Formats: sequence, structure tokens, C-alpha cells
Amino acid sequence: MNTFEKNTIVNTVDVKLGSASYQIFVGPSILQTTGEQLKNIFDKIGHCIIISDENVASLYLDNLEDSLKCANIKCKTFIMPPGEQSKSISQLNIVLEDLINSGLERNTPLIAFGGGVVGDLAGFAASILLRGIPLIQIPTTLLAQVDSAVGGKTGINSKYGKNLIGTFYQPKLVLSDTEVLKSLSERELRAGYAEVVKYGLINDKTFFSWLESHSESLLGGDSEITTKAITFCCNAKAKIVAKDEKERGIRALLNLGHTFAHAFEKEFGFNNSLLHGEAVSLGLILSSQLSYKIGLCPENDVIRIRKHLESVKLPTQAKDLPHTNFNSEKICSHMNKDKKAKNGWPNFVLMNGIGEAEVKSVSFNTVNNLLNEFFTD
Repeated sequence: MNTFEKNTIVNTVDVKLGSASYQIFVGPSILQTTGEQLKNIFDKIGHCIIISDENVASLYLDNLEDSLKCANIKCKTFIMPPGEQSKSISQLNIVLEDLINSGLERNTPLIAFGGGVVGDLAGFAASILLRGIPLIQIPTTLLAQVDSAVGGKTGINSKYGKNLIGTFYQPKLVLSDTEVLKSLSERELRAGYAEVVKYGLINDKTFFSWLESHSESLLGGDSEITTKAITFCCNAKAKIVAKDEKERGIRALLNLGHTFAHAFEKEFGFNNSLLHGEAVSLGLILSSQLSYKIGLCPENDVIRIRKHLESVKLPTQAKDLPHTNFNSEKICSHMNKDKKAKNGWPNFVLMNGIGEAEVKSVSFNTVNNLLNEFFTD
């Protein structure tokens, strides 16, 4: 039986990294168990730090603090502005100084309570404060639950590109409460779904087929379907990370579509006019087209990928962008600064068909021509 066909209310995923191993819990109402979970992994825990953003704190901070209080764990909470623009040097400095001033010690757990922005920035802060304090990830978006909160990537953006400043730093625990996803806007939920699709494209064509049949239920808030999908993605990522924690090989497959996506995000200034998942959706389209053009991916698979992304109202064409007042050369110039670039130009994650991916070198001219076609269609 495939992992995503299991019928359990709360699932556990093991991330096996030797002494850095940890567990991910996925399911409804897990947030209320946070205090108990922390007691299970920390001896004599008396206090912790929470970093959240204004949106998440207004909805769920009381629930988290109540759980900690019930476990006799004191906490201090720091709230940051929401949005990708908070993944900056200036916001990191504010967080670091506030945390140092709070009197935290090397054994004080830091809870990253929010979406990918909070998780990335708080995780980075945890990795460098006092040369490393314990990190707990409590992701509150679909995108963070299936991807960014798992695997230990932390970081902030530079004016030159996305996630160019950061570390690999594994959490001690990940708690993914599917109930909190019900407060997401339709747009945010669909953006997160692009990362779910990615796992089917790189890892398992059977999962992609399952998504084609169950996307409506997942995006409609079905708790069981949502738990199954998140669990599958976490299991898939955990297996890859266990083999390649620092992205020297197979872990690069998790970047399918992201080289294009990050270039688009840079073009739009890392703001909410283009969400990360929306950029990933466009990146998946371009990656599939590039794969077809160099003879890797069957055309029928390219058509099928586009059809599925369009069925869930994710962007697939240049006209779906907030504007197209730029050209292919400008997007390519952003790719030159991609953190995976070598000799000024990145390799690309491409598909041999749905469910199988590899990293390949593709010339500038081939990519530039593809983008020219994309912008003129």
C-alpha cells in the first residue's frame, strides 16, 4: 500500500539523520499537544521562545501559549511583520537583538510558528544564536508543511536573489496541524498546492495521478485527504534529505521549477504580487517544456501537467503574471545569481516524464529561447 493511501488521523514521519534525527507529526489538532510534545523531547524544559507573524499570532497564538502553559512551560513571544519582504537582513537583525536581550540560553528552544517566511528566518536565527539553539517548527501553511519546514534549510533573501544567505539546520521536531490550514485564503492554499504537485513530478507518478483525482477534496479542506497528501510529501522529502542532507546530489531534485520561480520572484521584488507557490507553478510549466524541448519528457506529460495546474487555477502562462514588462534576458540574469549556479549559470532539474527527474546542464541559449517563446505566446 502506498504511503498516501494510509487511513490514519495523525501520521508520524521519521527524518533519519543519525544524531540529528527527528519526527514530523501531521494531522488535526496537533497544536494543542505542543507542550506535551516538548516535554517528551527536552529534559526539565521550563521556558521557550516563540517567533510568529502578526497574521498567525492573531489567530492561533493563544492556542499555542495555552498548550505550553498546561505543560508548565513559560514562553516569550516575538511578532514580526508578515510577508516575504521580512526575510531580510534588517528583520533578522531585529529578531537577533530582541532574542539576545530576552536572556535566552543555549538550551532554550525556539519555536518557529508560521509559514515559510517565519520558518526560514526563525530557523536561521536559531542556527546562529549562541552558535545554535534548539529549533521547533510549527508550520501554518500548506507550503511550509509539505516543504520548507522539513529538511533543515533556513535563510533570508538578498537584494540579489532568494535564499542566498542561510544555513542547513535541522529542527528537533515538526508539528503540522492541518486544522490551521482552514484559515488560509484560497490563493495561499493553491500556492502551497504547487509544492505538493512537485513531489508527484519528481518522485512518484502514482501520487500525481492520485492528486488528479483528489485535488478538489484537498483544496476543499478535507482533513483526511490533506493529512495523506502532507504525509506523503514529508515522507518523500525525508527519504531524500536522509541521503543528501546538504544538497550535494539527489536533494537538488527538490528544486524542480525553483530556478525559474526564484528568478520571477526576484523580478517582482519578493512581494505578494507573486506568491512563491505561484512562481513554482510557472517554474514547473517551464521545466516540463524545457524537458520536452531537449528530448527528455513526452509531450503528453507536458500537456497533462499544464492541465492539472490549470484545473486548480494556478498560473501557467506569462499573461498570469502581474505584469510582463521585462524580457527573457532579465530573467536569465537573475538565474546567474542562483545559489546553485556554477560558472555563472545554473544546472536545471528536468523531467524524464511524470514521476522521474534528474539534474542536467542546459545552455543559456536554449533557456533564453524557451523564455522568449513563453513571453510571446
